[in-house]
Amino acid sequence: QVELVESGGGSVQAGGSLRLSCAASGVTRRKFSMGWFRQAPGKEREGVAGINSDGLIKYADSVKGRFTISPDNNKNTLVLQMNSLTPEDTGMYYCARDTAILNDSLLRPARYADWGQGTEVTVSS
Repeated sequence: QVELVESGGGSVQAGGSLRLSCAASGVTRRKFSMGWFRQAPGKEREGVAGINSDGLIKYADSVKGRFTISPDNNKNTLVLQMNSLTPEDTGMYYCARDTAILNDSLLRPARYADWGQGTEVTVSS
């Protein structure tokens, strides 16, 4: 059973930075897809950044150039570095993992089987 635990959320002012981490346990397969997703109040969950074990990385257009996703394979941890935050980045951020190698659907929440509980990010203007 895969368990994902997010951390690093908080409250920052616009222009600030946060570093989110997702610790994965119970992982037995080397091939995977992992991603960060967010959900703002009243809105659908959306993909922010994703990576698969083939090295493909994708970002949502809204975060390109500001967010960086990176795995720490030794620690089974996935990091999302978020810079130049804006109030539009506010929401609950979730980490997700699947054993399928996703490509075109890397940022589609419906394709992921395992989810963390989320960590909240609030950006004030």
